Amino acid sequence: MSSILKHRGLEKEMEIVASRSSGPGGQHVNKVNTKITLRFNITKSLLLTEAEKQTLLQRLKAQLSTQNELIINCQQSRSQIQNKLRAIEQLYTILQNALRPIKQRRKTKRTKSSIEKRLNTKKIQSLKKASRRLKDF
Repeated sequence: MSSILKHRGLEKEMEIVASRSSGPGGQHVNKVNTKITLRFNITKSLLLTEAEKQTLLQRLKAQLSTQNELIINCQQSRSQIQNKLRAIEQLYTILQNALRPIKQRRKTKRTKSSIEKRLNTKKIQSLKKASRRLKDF
């Protein structure tokens, strides 16, 4: 994914911490810090514009901490480097999707044939039910 955000060098503003991972790996898990926790503070970012910060804060508010940090945990792989790359890629994907402009909905008009079809099915349904009522008496 080639992103404009990647070319800004947001890696400088990311805080990446490695810790012990859970899950498969046997004894390896107990010895190596492979889990990656990536923190990116939106409000303290110097590389994002104010408009971008406001958009991100608004659209990602459910995913942000109280300090407006986006926290991503990655422990899919047994390799710390792969987890780090995945976490960074995930951050860029989240930011890219949040900054994508919302597509304006254009109002559409129903076609005459669709209106006629709907009315015909309603008429058929009402005749069906009317015929059932006549049989009951």
